[in-house]
Amino acid sequence: MAPGRSLYSRTRTREALVAATRKLLADGLTPTVEEAAAAAHISRTTAYRYFPNQRTLLTAAHPEIEHHSLLPEDPPRDVETRLDLVMQAFTRITIEWEPQLRASLRLSLEPDADQPLLRGGRAVGWIEDALAPLHETHPDLDVRRLAVAIRSATGIETLIWLTDIAGLTRDAAAELMRWTARTMLHATLAGAA
Repeated sequence: MAPGRSLYSRTRTREALVAATRKLLADGLTPTVEEAAAAAHISRTTAYRYFPNQRTLLTAAHPEIEHHSLLPEDPPRDVETRLDLVMQAFTRITIEWEPQLRASLRLSLEPDADQPLLRGGRAVGWIEDALAPLHETHPDLDVRRLAVAIRSATGIETLIWLTDIAGLTRDAAAELMRWTARTMLHATLAGAA
């Protein structure tokens, strides 16, 4: 087998296992390596070469969103509009990837977890990007702190609480998270005034 073909084949095998895992997660299961292998029609032995345990498999199924910004190409200058655009996109991503995010959160809470599997920080960066004009209009404001506060009240953890505990629909939960972000922004700006 040619080296290029071998690499292509390995990539396809890995992608098939990750896709099968994501599908099983979306169906409400937290698959083992064997279950993902069966769903992908790949031998268990081959699957274990790619993923030695369930943790590595579920970590690979975690969404990789490469966006450095969730704002459109020519974003508005108004901070509230920018924040709302980012929160709309962020809540959509959270709901779209909910099964994978739930699995990652569950794994990150295990006593032997070496590191958080949620790969924290992306959402804070997206929110900071939305709030960037505040550096000019409110130079004494701690924009990073506000972004962290907004993130703490949004995302998968909040979605789980709002849907599983408070009983909201996903759409209502997403709207409440966006409202919370706007409210935090308004309160911070009122306090700065």
